Amino acid sequence: MISVEGVTKRYGPITAVDQASFTVNRGEVVGFLGPNGAGKTTTMRMLTGTLQPDEGTIRFDGSRISEDLTAAKSRVGYLPEANPLYDDMLVCEFLEYVARLRGMDGGGARPAIGRAVEETGLDEVFFRPIAEISKGFRQRTGMAGAILHEPEILVLDEPTEGLDPNQRVEIRKLVNSLGSERTVILSTHVMQEVEATCDRLLIISRGAIAADGTVGELIEAGRGVSHYTVEAAGEGVARALAALPGVADHSVEPVEGRMRVRLEAEGDRELRPGIYQLARERDWVLWELRRERATLEQVFRELTLDARQSVESAREEAE
Repeated sequence: MISVEGVTKRYGPITAVDQASFTVNRGEVVGFLGPNGAGKTTTMRMLTGTLQPDEGTIRFDGSRISEDLTAAKSRVGYLPEANPLYDDMLVCEFLEYVARLRGMDGGGARPAIGRAVEETGLDEVFFRPIAEISKGFRQRTGMAGAILHEPEILVLDEPTEGLDPNQRVEIRKLVNSLGSERTVILSTHVMQEVEATCDRLLIISRGAIAADGTVGELIEAGRGVSHYTVEAAGEGVARALAALPGVADHSVEPVEGRMRVRLEAEGDRELRPGIYQLARERDWVLWELRRERATLEQVFRELTLDARQSVESAREEAE
C-alpha cells in the first residue's frame, strides 16, 4: 500500500529524515515511534504530500505520489498533532466546511458527514460549539474531518496527546475501529497504545529507521540485556551483587535500612541462583528477588540509544 524508498528531508544544515525506507501493507495499523526530534512528524507530512522529500521516493500502490499530488492527497486522511479546529464553529459547521474543502456538494456531503459522525461517536456534541466541547471530543472531531472523504490511508500524529486516561481509552478504541477498514499509521509516545492497537512498529531515531517488526519480535530482539531487582538487608549487599559474573551495570537505592539494587546482566544470563547463594552465604535477609520481563519501553530506549550512538560515531569518523 505504502512504500518509502530512501527518503531524506533536510531543513538547511539539519537532516530531519535520513535515507528512511519501509513499507506498510494494506489494512495494517502501524505504530510510528521515536524520541522528540527524531523525524516522525516530518516523515508523516511527507506521506500526506504536505512536504516533498529532498531525496528518495514515496509510492502508493506502486505509483509515485509526486506524479499526482492531488490524487495522492485524496487517498489520505490526516490528523496533525495540533488538530487545528475553528472554536467559533459548531461541530456540524466544521464538518460541513471540511466537506466543502474536499469538493463535496450538499448531496454528497450529508451522508459522508453522517457516516463520519457515527464512526467517531460525535452525535451528542454535533450541534455544540467546538470551544465548549472536551479535549476528547475535539480529537474525535478532528478524526471525523480526517475520514470524511473515506480515505484508504489514515495518518494520526499523537491523537491522544493531552487526554486523560479515560479519554485515551476511548480514542484507542476509536483507532482500533477505524483501522478495521483502513491502513493506519499512528504516531505516539504511549507504549500501552502501541501494544493495544498496532499490528507492527517502526522505530525512528535521528531520522533513520532503527527497528521494524511486531511488538513481540522487537521485545524478543531486545532480550540481549536482562534486568533484576534485589532488595536485601546485610553487609556489603551492593558491592557483592555488582561483582557477580555477568553483571554489566547496577544502581543502588537505600530503602528503610535495606538496599535495593537493580542489576543489568549481559545477554540472557540467569543471575537468580547466584544471588540466592550469595544471600545464604552472607546471611542476608532477602526481601525481594525479581527478574524483570523485557518491556517495549526498555526496547525502545535501547534501540534509540544505539541508533544515536551509531550516528554520533559515524559523524566523528567523518570529521
